[in-house]
Amino acid sequence: MRVVILGAGFGGLELATRLSETVGGEVDVVLVDQSDTFVFGFSKLDVMFGRLPPSAVRHSYRDHVKPGVRVVRAVVHAIDPVAKRVETDAGPLDADVLVVALGADLHPGATPGLVEGGHEFYTIAGAFALREVLARFAGGHVVVGVTSTPFKCPPAPSETALLMHDHLTRRGIREASRISLVMPMGVPIPPSPGASAALLAAFAERGIEWHPDRCVQALDPARGVAVLNDGSELPYDLFLGVPVHRVPAVVEKSGMTVDGWVPVDPLTLETAFPGVYAIGDVTSVGTPKAGVFAEGQALVVADRITALVRGTAPSGGYGGHGTCYMEFGHNQVAAVDVTFLPGQPPRGTIDGPSRAIAADKVEFGAQRTLRWFGRTYVAPDQPPV
Repeated sequence: MRVVILGAGFGGLELATRLSETVGGEVDVVLVDQSDTFVFGFSKLDVMFGRLPPSAVRHSYRDHVKPGVRVVRAVVHAIDPVAKRVETDAGPLDADVLVVALGADLHPGATPGLVEGGHEFYTIAGAFALREVLARFAGGHVVVGVTSTPFKCPPAPSETALLMHDHLTRRGIREASRISLVMPMGVPIPPSPGASAALLAAFAERGIEWHPDRCVQALDPARGVAVLNDGSELPYDLFLGVPVHRVPAVVEKSGMTVDGWVPVDPLTLETAFPGVYAIGDVTSVGTPKAGVFAEGQALVVADRITALVRGTAPSGGYGGHGTCYMEFGHNQVAAVDVTFLPGQPPRGTIDGPSRAIAADKVEFGAQRTLRWFGRTYVAPDQPPV
């Protein structure tokens, strides 16, 4: 049996690793990604704020050496979910089981003025480029703004605002600066009232201005203002934006999407096409677009493929649970535990923030770096508060 996995993010890496462990000698697993390296999403902030150099957070797919798994660096040009056939610039791939884990594509150019007058910190290139921008920033009004929904890692804009406070404080220019956060939700983390309350308290303590229920629809670089979707404007000296997210064009052309994303069975992650699964940010499964949820979905799909190979029954369905680590600045991190179940309101709790949980976050990265790449994880520097 051949399993073709499109995309080597959290979901693709964990799926390939688990299949290698369970049925590595019985299944040919092909893991396809257009990049040659993997970067944890949270590592982008480490580079951006000078806590780690870019070289420390890049993990080469050459190091993903697992029995029964072949990594192919290639661009996916077409997906036929009926035939389970994929066209790539490295040649065609036919699958018995196809798993689409291509994530969400980011489109800074979809927001007028963002490319010309601002910066985005969600792509690897964008976050890494901001390392020098922030080092040179002389102070002023920093606006962190979300441009549309849905977007990956809902805590990231809040983390960025809090880490910006620390960064400006260390540089001695916080009093000469202003930080505003624009988000499309009424509270920072809707599934967790406790996490939202903790963040709003942190914003108030640090003098971070909170603008809920709004998106940034355009920048006017000539006037130096961000135009919000309610018609109001915010002047800025430095704009850090969360760009528009869309399903990859190759997935949309495949006919798998409905209302912009791939619908799946919320328990099994099966698409409408037999033998085709989708996991992670590319789906509309109902959980946040974050790596920890893609990883949990990968475990369910791995169990179903293993059961298919062995002729047994799958052990269970997807539980919609995940724990996200959230930076609060001051070298402290909180753990936000959330669960999303079909037909039920999401529920979430928060532990911390504390330095102990900051150590847990390092261990989270270390475990996956060792599991997926056989390498030692480089922990970020903890600068003085």
